Amino acid sequence: MNFAEKLKKERKNKGWSQEELAEKLYVSRQSVSKWENGQNFPSIEIIIHLSDLLGLTIDELLRSDEELKEKVIEDSKQLAHPKLKAFFDTFFLIGVLLLVFKLAVLFLNKFTPLDFPLGNPFLWNFGPLIIMVTAGIGIECVKGKYKDS
Repeated sequence: MNFAEKLKKERKNKGWSQEELAEKLYVSRQSVSKWENGQNFPSIEIIIHLSDLLGLTIDELLRSDEELKEKVIEDSKQLAHPKLKAFFDTFFLIGVLLLVFKLAVLFLNKFTPLDFPLGNPFLWNFGPLIIMVTAGIGIECVKGKYKDS
């Protein structure tokens, strides 16, 4: 028996309509209908809540449907801190842009009569590198962190 059939059978055993189950789960009746027809699957949070409501283990709900099991595994691999990763990505991009700007100024100073001052040579020589290395370390640290499901 797959998840859709098990959900429908257990809901009917409890004497609940799709609307009543939807209210208990804080979702729409259409969501319950799609789950029961196999058109969609609930999130892991809903599966946990369903497990509690129906008095079944999560294993009983998941093991019966390979496709749902794969969806839950895939959903659990989402980054825990996507905004932090975006911050480090942006920080890395800033380092790259500073490096490109420095190279463009050096090129213009070398091959044109213009003379753009770069200011503090330590900052311009090592600043972009420090920014990019820091951002790269941050990206690697965040990339390995996933949501606990």
